Amino acid sequence: MKNPYYNPAKKHHRPDGFQNNYQSFRGKRWHEILRWRWQAWRAGHPRPLQTPIPVVAPDLDFVHANAQAGLAMQPAATWIGHITVLLQIGGLNLLTDPVFSERCFPVQWAGPQRQTPAGLRLDQLPHIDVVLLSHNHYDHMDEASLVALSQQAGGAPLFITPLGHKHWFARRGIHHVVELDWWDEHVLPASDRSLRMPVVLTPAQHWSARTTRDALRSLWGGFAVLSPDCHVFFAGDTAYSKDFTDIRQHFARAQTPEQGGGFDLALLPIGAYEPRWFMKDQHVNPEESVQIFEDLGCKRALAVHWGTFQLTDEPLDQPPRDLAIALRARHLSAEQFQVRPIGSTMTIAPRKGR
Repeated sequence: MKNPYYNPAKKHHRPDGFQNNYQSFRGKRWHEILRWRWQAWRAGHPRPLQTPIPVVAPDLDFVHANAQAGLAMQPAATWIGHITVLLQIGGLNLLTDPVFSERCFPVQWAGPQRQTPAGLRLDQLPHIDVVLLSHNHYDHMDEASLVALSQQAGGAPLFITPLGHKHWFARRGIHHVVELDWWDEHVLPASDRSLRMPVVLTPAQHWSARTTRDALRSLWGGFAVLSPDCHVFFAGDTAYSKDFTDIRQHFARAQTPEQGGGFDLALLPIGAYEPRWFMKDQHVNPEESVQIFEDLGCKRALAVHWGTFQLTDEPLDQPPRDLAIALRARHLSAEQFQVRPIGSTMTIAPRKGR
């Protein structure tokens, strides 16, 4: 199948799909998958939780009042669970990779099951203006959640995706979709029309597949959202690569000290990383996530992609312990790179350069 987006001038484009910038992704062979599962079974992985995953009741009064505040909106991020975060910035409500289903799998009677409840239910969300979709894996691109959001009262959100997803949405009657290539920019309509709010798709070291026959056919990536009051980076799924120093350099002119500095908040994955021989080329571990934090030069980070679905060999509660070790090794504080309960909201100081 030919890649309809193919541009030979772009090194991540291929005639039949896409690739990473710094390390080509090769899908795992059946014998590698069997080796992983056999070794996990023999070692008794994943082991039981040592501590419960923290979950708190959401502050619905704050979330909904903030959603209606326009330019008086307090920049905030509410962790809904796994990779899903409600971002309230620039007078808009944005949702990252919405996953509200009980399982992340093609069917709801099999596959990884939710171990912790969503911090907000779909019916508790404020009206969502924008959905940022990083790629098409089932624990990120959840059909039931996306369809439900397209039918929300007040009209569908704008779905911003990497290249190759419009046809999937169109087959489900969803047409308010913008596709981006790496480094492409889409400017959101901020509540004050005089303000620009660019969303940029950034590279990631990962891959895509929805079936056994469409690997690497659609693009993947992260997002930078440059609201005047808050610059947010959402990594999506990624392994570690030089892409993150490239991202810092790309936005350097918009993030000088006079303009408020680097990203005010980065949503960085810390889970689904063991065993390393199998996961290293697609998922960071906490130590590598801290390296991304430093490469980006961001002010604070929120740990995501852990505590909800048991996807790999480490216990569901292990990532925060490994993150704490990595932060101590780099002389960074838990305030800088936060592990928060599902359902909790962190507020962010507005940019000084706004």
